[in-house]
Amino acid sequence: MAIVRPFRGFRPNGELAEKIASLPYDVMDTEEARSKIEANPYSFLTVTKSEATMPEGVDPYSDEVYAKARENLVKYAASGKMNQDKQPCFYIYRQRMNQHIQIGLVATASVEEYRTGIIKRHELTRTEKEQDRVRHITETKAQTGPVFLAYKQRPEISSYMLKLMAEREPAINFIAEDGVRNTLYVVDNPLEIQEIVRLFRAVPAFYIADGHHRCAGAMRVADAFAEKKGEKDLSAEYEYFQAVIFPDNMMEILDYNRIVTDLAGNSEASFLEAVKEKFDVEPARKAFHPEAHHTFGMYLGGNWYKLKAKEGIFDPDDVIASLDVSILQDNLLAPVLKIGDPRTDSRIDFVGGIRGLAELERKVDGGKYAVAFSMYPTLMQEVMDIADAGKIMPPKSTWFEPKLRDGMVVHLLEDIGLKF
Repeated sequence: MAIVRPFRGFRPNGELAEKIASLPYDVMDTEEARSKIEANPYSFLTVTKSEATMPEGVDPYSDEVYAKARENLVKYAASGKMNQDKQPCFYIYRQRMNQHIQIGLVATASVEEYRTGIIKRHELTRTEKEQDRVRHITETKAQTGPVFLAYKQRPEISSYMLKLMAEREPAINFIAEDGVRNTLYVVDNPLEIQEIVRLFRAVPAFYIADGHHRCAGAMRVADAFAEKKGEKDLSAEYEYFQAVIFPDNMMEILDYNRIVTDLAGNSEASFLEAVKEKFDVEPARKAFHPEAHHTFGMYLGGNWYKLKAKEGIFDPDDVIASLDVSILQDNLLAPVLKIGDPRTDSRIDFVGGIRGLAELERKVDGGKYAVAFSMYPTLMQEVMDIADAGKIMPPKSTWFEPKLRDGMVVHLLEDIGLKF
């Protein structure tokens, strides 16, 4: 049984939401955040990337940075730019990117269900990134961005969400600079809240699409509180984390492409010959975007190629080995290009499919990279199958779009106001 709980959201006044809501902290570096804040001082990046509001060179993991995040968060309340709802609510978050629409429930999900595996993960987390989220949550006394969760769609939930949307006006509705329309509806009627809780009781599990470090950080914060109190209080606000929860049939995963700095001592000709040992290789007349599993595009020396994995180079019955990211890693990146661990090897980088294949060409033609690979997107069903099997996907397997905006609704671990 998956638990959803309403909460007293801290959110922008409707007319300011377009200026305040920002892309997630982890899709940009400090300098990019600094330029965005300079162009728009209202941006919630002042909280999620608070180092960008401080002098250049500051350590982003210093005490001062986390204190500044709290200070900047409180300023939104003190100035009246953001306010906390007087009673617990659910929120419906609708995003439209081009022709794609996704509608999710903004709620808090149970840390205990994350502990016990009802909320399922498919990625490993890194200790330093977990610690960053722990510090940020602890110092701001808030979860300033949501975890992106999915569930196996249930028509009765989707129908009820559409009904609630049709019966009310949106509290927030704007088109962001990336062209994505973001719309938020507030559900504060107690009977409607009860019905949402009831409907989700039939959902057996949630799946983390994006936000593994936020989940892990929230659990560590809750564990620290429990240790300090000497007991676990499953009703406490810190035992829940903010999430936007989408049905799997509304979610879109884009390709997550690879670029490599050099050919590991090979010439272009010898590299092509090595590739042909495991892949069928055909020249492509234009930028090649794979349209089926086990095919790849490769950009090398100003030319595009279509690669198709040969039979027998992977186990089709192995849910991990048969992933395209695994096939490329196990049969080309590791043995030919000597990329051992793509998490830590500085010779490989990753480009989200939202940037297009022209970005791969630009990177290689610029001279810093020698070769690029375009990927067929991982399917949501593959993500869920792997999570259900208790296994871990290779790094950089999924790129979800559109990105959820931070600052649309914030989950406070304690009430905020002028008293702070």
